[in-house]
Amino acid sequence: MKTALIFGSSGLIGNQIVKLLINDDNYNKIKIFVRSAQEINIPKVEMILTDFKNLDNYKDNIKGDDCYFCIGTTKKNAPDKNEYRRIEYNIPVDVAKIAKSNSVKSFIYVSSGFADPNSSGDYLKNKGEVEEELKKLNFTNLVIMRPAFLMGNRKEKRIGEKLGLIFFKIISPLFLGKLKKMKPIDSEFVARAMIKVAKNDFQKTIFESNEIVELNNS
Repeated sequence: MKTALIFGSSGLIGNQIVKLLINDDNYNKIKIFVRSAQEINIPKVEMILTDFKNLDNYKDNIKGDDCYFCIGTTKKNAPDKNEYRRIEYNIPVDVAKIAKSNSVKSFIYVSSGFADPNSSGDYLKNKGEVEEELKKLNFTNLVIMRPAFLMGNRKEKRIGEKLGLIFFKIISPLFLGKLKKMKPIDSEFVARAMIKVAKNDFQKTIFESNEIVELNNS
């Protein structure tokens, strides 16, 4: 029986992972690291109130088998550049380093399509830099998911993203060849794929959006 560590359990993908793992007999404990208390009355779910500015205080909690990292933000929610950097870069890297020091076997990270440490845009640059740092840690099983536009019911309204998603859904049949990785993807597909790669060694680190869909179909 395994213990799962979930960061970002209130988001689109993280919430799906929690739901799926609750009914997964391979896991007898699910630790969710949250900023504020949530109403969860499920014996196998342990909620850990976390001050993400002082992650070293939670070294004894960040212990388990598989770490699912789904935390992310937007410029709207974190307009300060330093705060945005802390959430998008420092938190995932710091969590990963602690997990590695505690011999966590698998680290599955939600990145983004076209993540690139050399990108001129902060979002893709941060994701790309995190990917490079994760590779240096030599986890037994490191998997980086690069979904394109995510479909699902968000708690917050993102009008621009919603319009973009509608547009991409309309033109997605035109995405062939290398453009396949730009197709919108359902958040549940990403969650299921993350759990699948934690259970099986696919001898592969990075999964683009279309490859995530293929994982669900295999």
